[in-house]
Amino acid sequence: MSDSMLSTVIKPVHREGYPFIGIFAAVTLVLFLIWQPLGWVGVVLTVWCYYFFRDPDRYTPQREGLIVSPADGVISLIEPAVPPAELGLGPEALTRVSVFMNVFNCHVNRLPISGEITAVSYRPGKFLNASLDKASVDNERNSLAVRMADGRQIAVVQIAGLVARRIVCEVKPGAVLETGERFGMIRFGSRLDVYLPPGVVPMVALGQTMVAGETVLADLAADEPARTAEVR
Repeated sequence: MSDSMLSTVIKPVHREGYPFIGIFAAVTLVLFLIWQPLGWVGVVLTVWCYYFFRDPDRYTPQREGLIVSPADGVISLIEPAVPPAELGLGPEALTRVSVFMNVFNCHVNRLPISGEITAVSYRPGKFLNASLDKASVDNERNSLAVRMADGRQIAVVQIAGLVARRIVCEVKPGAVLETGERFGMIRFGSRLDVYLPPGVVPMVALGQTMVAGETVLADLAADEPARTAEVR
């Protein structure tokens, strides 16, 4: 098998995944000892666990002003909403774009745009289905504020879901990251909210599939109207 073919199957793994993959593999060995068909079920689950924690490279567009998706998944909500109060971004409603991740998506999160992390705030909460609107308020979450070069700020919020039980954030206030850089992940099924600066219109539509670090979510320099989409 060529290197290019191998790279489509074998992906790097986020360090958060090593303990889980090890546990799944150990249980699989025990299942084989108990009953071979159960062992093969364990093999399938171990492979799933490996792919859940995959951390592939992404090719981030380099033009200044592009805001990219922070997560793999599907656009589940586009609506005005007030950013989490703990970030101190004020009471004004901003355009919130939500990306819902199911248990088969890559769950590594990437920064939507270059800037300085000015605030990181964790808040415990419930574990409702992350596709629900009220999950933004009621669920466990970790919120980040990012100040861009022009002084404007965006908010990025990691939201735990029905199955997710841990939010991982690997950055602290004061860190400076580039667009598309990794900043954390969520285990197992969840959602990312991005609050766009005032006047910035999203360039995506409900139901659109997103690729973290690659799909353009919005363009600070664009003046086109909001986009719509149709199923084809």
